[in-house]
Amino acid sequence: MHELAICQALIEQIETIVHRHEASEAKRIELRIGPLSGVEPQLVEQAFPVASAGTVAADAVLVIDSLPVNVHCSRCGSTSSVLPNRLVCANCGDWHTTLLSGDELQLFRVELVAGTPDDKSTGTAPERASGRTVN
Repeated sequence: MHELAICQALIEQIETIVHRHEASEAKRIELRIGPLSGVEPQLVEQAFPVASAGTVAADAVLVIDSLPVNVHCSRCGSTSSVLPNRLVCANCGDWHTTLLSGDELQLFRVELVAGTPDDKSTGTAPERASGRTVN
């Protein structure tokens, strides 16, 4: 399942964003996935909790938006939404089309919780020693 590897790479990007903005964690993550991306949204949803466990995205809500497949026709010049397995112009039926959208896998938005991990609700974050929490 390559969706786990995709989620792991996604977590790396999110950790970079969280640290760059000096936030404590990611609250909401929005992805856009097209049907021609080669990525199954359901498998991403299943892999995300595994990849995000113990990270700044562990408690984040994952939202996946499915994108349409749009093509531009070279013959008549129209742009139309089409089925993923039928990339012909919906206006004139010609097959000389250019894919405009539908193959994306995009990290669209990350909502962050302000502050550093030390600023969380209790005012301090627990220290970690030898894999156990010390208060």
